[in-house]
Amino acid sequence: MNEDLKNQYSLIVEFLGKTLGPDFEVVLHDAEDHLNSIVAIENGHISQREVGGPLTNFGLEVISDEAYRNEKYKINYNGISKDHRILRSSTMFIKDDDKKIVGMLCINFDDRRYKNISEQIIKLCHPDKLVEVNNSYESIDALVSSAGETFYDSVVENTDKLVSNYLAQHNTTLERLSQEDRISIVGTLNQKGIFKLKGAVRAVAKRLGCSEPSVYRYLNKL
Repeated sequence: MNEDLKNQYSLIVEFLGKTLGPDFEVVLHDAEDHLNSIVAIENGHISQREVGGPLTNFGLEVISDEAYRNEKYKINYNGISKDHRILRSSTMFIKDDDKKIVGMLCINFDDRRYKNISEQIIKLCHPDKLVEVNNSYESIDALVSSAGETFYDSVVENTDKLVSNYLAQHNTTLERLSQEDRISIVGTLNQKGIFKLKGAVRAVAKRLGCSEPSVYRYLNKL
């Protein structure tokens, strides 16, 4: 992403952040620098990120499967903050003249304050038990596992989450993983674009309890 685009969209980030207010996080990503992707951010307290942070799993997937080629943006999908709050996220794809993605302009809305107010209003009209039943869900983990985007500060955190989800879904542990299981995990991580991040092979090898050459062998088999 060239400097002119960075300056232009950084100003838009600042403008939108101040206009929309503290419940809206606005982020500019450089799609060509996966590890230090965040160029500008307003209201970063929402996802606890700052300038220089990495690209998200959603961003990596968009680049890997080239979904951006036939779309201008993706709006109103679920995102998850580091402290497990559900966010409403939208992303606009910034492309060059050859239709290649060079950046992403993202807005993440935290509706926690509005939910708290609405629950207080509903409680004025209904018993607490009724409100509890109608506003409950299976678990925050269920929402986290189904969310479209999660926000982490490093490739290690991102890898840990993806591997933990795999182990939970298959009701197994690292010690019980077969070679086929490890290849499957590496395949899932590869589909999500995790290996585009610098240091990913080392982080995955450490998390799976195997050597870096083993991870490369798994990738070759895939």
